[in-house]
Amino acid sequence: MKKIGLLSDTHSFIDDALFEHFKDVDEIWHAGDVGAVEVLEKLKKFKPLKGVWGNIDGQEIKLELPFTNRFTCEEVKVLMTHIGGYPGKYNPKFKAELLKEPVDLFICGHSHILKVIYDKQYSFLHINPGAYGKEGFHQVRTLIRFSITGKKIHDLEVIELKKW
Repeated sequence: MKKIGLLSDTHSFIDDALFEHFKDVDEIWHAGDVGAVEVLEKLKKFKPLKGVWGNIDGQEIKLELPFTNRFTCEEVKVLMTHIGGYPGKYNPKFKAELLKEPVDLFICGHSHILKVIYDKQYSFLHINPGAYGKEGFHQVRTLIRFSITGKKIHDLEVIELKKW
């Protein structure tokens, strides 16, 4: 079993609350718009990190993280990118990549809107963890924790924090 801490759109901001909420996870996954290489370094020192770069990320972060990240956690095939869309409205530029090889879990960020939706058409779980940073229109900062055991994604928790 792996415990995962998922976030996106930090926009150069992290605080002690993130480390407290992710203290028991095995890995942190970041779905882009890290914002500052210092954020990336702090996360990597804290827990093993998987992630992608987002549209605000500069060259330093792009050298550290890929545009898309395909990997397997336990037996779950994961695909992560920053601007991916959501069921019924996938980014047309990314849809071919999404459908190239079947996945069990598709993760993206960008919208600052937390969504957890099962895509019946393509048979995978879609997660957008919303935004953890303070930049943007969102009124609540969000994180997600969940576990993966074999092919099962379970114990998903949404964590909401005040923006200011």
